[in-house]
Amino acid sequence: MPNPYAHLFVPTGTLGFTLAGLLARLPLPMTGIGIITLVAQWRGSYALAGAVSACFVLTYALLSPQVSRLVDRLGQRRVLPRASLLSVLGLLLMAACAWWRSADWLLFVAALLAGCMPSMSAMVRARWTHLYRGQPQLQTAYSLETVLDEASFIAGPPLAVGLSVALWPQTGLLAAAALLLLGTLALTLQTGSEPPVAPAETSSRRDLPAWRCDGVPQLTLLMAAMGMIVGTVDIVSVAFASEQGQPAAASLVLSAYAVGSCVSGLLFGTLRWRMSLPRQLLVGALATTLSTLPLLLVGNIAQLAAAVLMAGVFFAPTMIVAMALVERSVPERQLTEGLTWLLAGLNVGVAIGAAGAGQWVDATTARSGFMIAVIGGLLVLLAALAVASRRQARPVQSSAQ
Repeated sequence: MPNPYAHLFVPTGTLGFTLAGLLARLPLPMTGIGIITLVAQWRGSYALAGAVSACFVLTYALLSPQVSRLVDRLGQRRVLPRASLLSVLGLLLMAACAWWRSADWLLFVAALLAGCMPSMSAMVRARWTHLYRGQPQLQTAYSLETVLDEASFIAGPPLAVGLSVALWPQTGLLAAAALLLLGTLALTLQTGSEPPVAPAETSSRRDLPAWRCDGVPQLTLLMAAMGMIVGTVDIVSVAFASEQGQPAAASLVLSAYAVGSCVSGLLFGTLRWRMSLPRQLLVGALATTLSTLPLLLVGNIAQLAAAVLMAGVFFAPTMIVAMALVERSVPERQLTEGLTWLLAGLNVGVAIGAAGAGQWVDATTARSGFMIAVIGGLLVLLAALAVASRRQARPVQSSAQ
């Protein structure tokens, strides 16, 4: 049986923009944890560190779709370098604030600037979509991108924390800034695979924001709910492992989640489903919801790792289907913006899940913190039902609108 992933890279330039995108997406997971590590070491306040990191995450969630909207209208070459430069300036300002022990309010200014970071995952997905629109290879490409997203969130935080602890507290953010500059440069220099900008007479029209396109709000909420599950698993796994007297085991538990998601995502990309996309989303949402229930029953690290592995198995396929639905829901000239809304929703959900689970764990026990994941699972199912009902009322249309 031929390898569908090898077939993806037959066209010239595909390997290049994939590697550039992998490099450019590492700064996002590095920045949030890098801010927390820097501020906590410098000021000794986790409350301040969490507030500044939340400021960055929320700013990114609000601004990244607007950056992508500009990309759809003007092109990646014209927008990405400018947006990335603003983000790099914010990261450098935050490092300088720690070096010169500046006032706290400057940290929030730096976080606002850093939040101008483009959604590099959406930029690469847009290139794949331009190349394989309407072809079976697009699902394989989306599967690959979801796995690479997982890989970046596996490698990014340890890299940022390791550099900050081993060298200087600012090193994690400085490394994120350098990777963002290098990744953006490597991606924008590859002009042959860049999606074309809509003709002037088309782009000059007042398009509705992609947020208002049919189904995009529901899919964004679905991704936010999935993010709640991820954020909860991250926080509660660490708390549960510490409660069991095995804090180092938390890394193994989190690795199990990532492994489950990566393996299922790669496998999903090799399959061709007869089931419609809305029905696939419903099945994935139901499985996601059910997979959160065993988390409430775990009694030791081995059981937690098994439950987390199962929860991770359904993450990647559900995300892949959601991305495919967005590709069919928004006009072709607004694809990058539409994809970015989903990724922004995911990041907001991770922040909400982590914050909510942390409060729950402090008030009760570690295991009961997984109730936030169960709530997230129920929200995933409700959002999928909303998407399916809209699709039944209005059939999925081609993206080439």
